[in-house]
Amino acid sequence: MSNPRKYSSQVVDGYERAPSRAMLYPVGFEKEDFNKPQVGVASTWSMVTPCNMHINQLAEQAEKGVNSAGGKAVIFNTITISDGISMGSEGMKYSLVSREVIADSIETVVGCQGFDGVVAIGGCDKNMPGCIIGLSRLNRPGIFVYGGTIQPGENHTDVVSVFEAVGKYANNTIDAIELENIEKTAIPGPGSCGGMYTANTMASAIEALGMSLPNSSAQDAISADKNNDCVRAGEAVLNLLEKDIKPNDIMTMKAFENAITVIITLGGSTNAVLHLIAMADAAGVDLSIDDFTRIGANVPVIADLKPSGKYLMSELIEIGGTLPLMKMLLDAGMLHGDCMTVTGKTMAENLADVKPYEESQDIIKSLDNPIKKDSHLRILKGNLALEGAVAKITGKEGLSFKGVAKCYGREEAALAAVLNDEIKAGDVIVIRYEGPAGGPGMREMLAPTSAVMGKGLGGQVALITDGRFSGGTHGFVVGHITPEAFKGGVLAVVEDGDEILIDAENNVLELLVDQVIIDERLSHWVQPKPNYTKGVLAKFAKLAKSASKGAVTS
Repeated sequence: MSNPRKYSSQVVDGYERAPSRAMLYPVGFEKEDFNKPQVGVASTWSMVTPCNMHINQLAEQAEKGVNSAGGKAVIFNTITISDGISMGSEGMKYSLVSREVIADSIETVVGCQGFDGVVAIGGCDKNMPGCIIGLSRLNRPGIFVYGGTIQPGENHTDVVSVFEAVGKYANNTIDAIELENIEKTAIPGPGSCGGMYTANTMASAIEALGMSLPNSSAQDAISADKNNDCVRAGEAVLNLLEKDIKPNDIMTMKAFENAITVIITLGGSTNAVLHLIAMADAAGVDLSIDDFTRIGANVPVIADLKPSGKYLMSELIEIGGTLPLMKMLLDAGMLHGDCMTVTGKTMAENLADVKPYEESQDIIKSLDNPIKKDSHLRILKGNLALEGAVAKITGKEGLSFKGVAKCYGREEAALAAVLNDEIKAGDVIVIRYEGPAGGPGMREMLAPTSAVMGKGLGGQVALITDGRFSGGTHGFVVGHITPEAFKGGVLAVVEDGDEILIDAENNVLELLVDQVIIDERLSHWVQPKPNYTKGVLAKFAKLAKSASKGAVTS
């Protein structure tokens, strides 16, 4: 028989724990609460970003659910940062670092306070893997709630529209008034970025993993459905406590395979590769970048969603969300239906009564008429990426690219080159020293890639980096190159004018220079001094594993 008060009883039971109880009366405990399971509600609320500005209201709904089901909820906060605001600046180096800080802080509070279970609520994209890593490390009954997606801006715009408008303005295809209007109207209120960018990708992955309630990933941020999702999540944790179902019982290899399958069909972000490997590492599951190739060979892209497609998440919600998609995949034998989920039921049981999409909808294609017959997430290897790199190739960009290198030692220099018309058709923009250790922090390159699109060069140039890409990025781009330049990877010795081949059919990333010349260059290469020698960025640079290992610090 499970003990739903396994941890809280150690903190509040017995005469010797009177000081602990005394500290809890002022924060809202009544005498009878000390006999109830305690559930921490981790809120990532912040006015830093619209993605999270509503999270505390959702935390209060989860609190209601916990309390109504017989537990005692305690809300606490962890941090969030904004990728969208810091993008292209030095501050963006803290983005991936925040994933680790969030995981550490949830583990710290829950472990210290003796909470028996956890509800974690996240909005901006690093919140989600951070929450899951924290829940997995603790391995106490827990559940994740997605804060929900934002509504479309004026004229079907979103945050990526603003980044691309910068390139259009630099290219003189829109004027200052048009740029300002897009800037003011593209982000109308609370919620995470509206396309199948990293936030919606990770929310969908976590639901497919079994760690969120059904359809939690496909709800508007401000909606009755999202409020109800939070209440039900609070209630569900008490059920998990009663049945002693813990995160690492749910997050098995088969569950991660389900998550990968779903995000491929949705055309999800390259960041999912990094984050799912990190989440699997926390859960003790041996997931590798090669598993994305193995699974992706037999999974098509069928969702016509931004950034490479037409529609936003809010429009997918209108036709039924992600559940009919997962039911379609389950019926086709593409999901493991026997995986346990936070409902206390299996994936197959959760999907049993889900109705299919109406035939009139145009967002999700059929499995026999896909947008791309296999995965858009390509794991490339070659002399430029001995340990692998990640590309997002939908096929609309073509499937291979050969061009000449133009090399930059940091993102800002590459962006300036694009905006100043120094980049021409046939160029491969090389941005290096932006990896987990070199940046440090592995910045996302949405600013230069969006500028490329805004300049009208989307199908004519490529960009490769040891940094990352926003889920909003599209075009011929390759990131997560390992070994990174700072660690002496071949990327460090690419020279202007070198030919580079990107082949997304044969999964190759190759510097077309004789190996003798590469070896000679490497023999003269000297590692640059680190950009940070103290503080959280220096700590991350020292501890983080390579991108191919999820850039984890554990």
